[in-house]
Amino acid sequence: MAHSIIAIVGASASGKTLFTQTVYQELSEELGDGSLAVLEEDAYYRDQSHLPVKLREKTNYDHPDAFEHELLLSHLEMLRAGQTVDVPVYDFTQHNRSTETRRVASAGVVIVEGILLLTNPKLRELFDIKVFIDAPMDICLLRRIERDMRERGRSLESIGSQYENTVRPMYYEFIEPCKQFADVVVTGGGKNRVAIDMVKHNIKSTLSS
Repeated sequence: MAHSIIAIVGASASGKTLFTQTVYQELSEELGDGSLAVLEEDAYYRDQSHLPVKLREKTNYDHPDAFEHELLLSHLEMLRAGQTVDVPVYDFTQHNRSTETRRVASAGVVIVEGILLLTNPKLRELFDIKVFIDAPMDICLLRRIERDMRERGRSLESIGSQYENTVRPMYYEFIEPCKQFADVVVTGGGKNRVAIDMVKHNIKSTLSS
């Protein structure tokens, strides 16, 4: 049964994943496997099998409607109740869910990371701690270029176009305003040692209570 659900949010390439992975890896070494589970909001991009690839490429992936938050909410409620869930696996090269799923067992603490988690009021109510990773947009863009060319098969031109047309404007319309809902705002991206230790301490307290 999940005693605590933590949201790690922020702009694309702000350092959310690094922050989450650092917390998870360090605590797994200290506490052993099974104490924590991690979900990525990216896994819950809506299925687009009904669309050809050319149309999938035009989807605004930085708008809340791009995510099946209803399914994420259901999965988090199941994990809180001690159940196991089958999380979708998203294929960024095809702009669509793959046919595979990833089985995630309930754990004492569940960490969820993503860009638009706090735009959904029902999700906000479910999170016990909400952490916002705050990083300059120019740094986020440089990181996004490196990541998307290396891991997602994107061209520099497509990355620039997507950033200008959707990523940046959607950040200011949806993501940045959600900072008001955060319990903690972390500066310096995913390497803020003080913030990492603070979240780890909270998780340890939750698991020991």
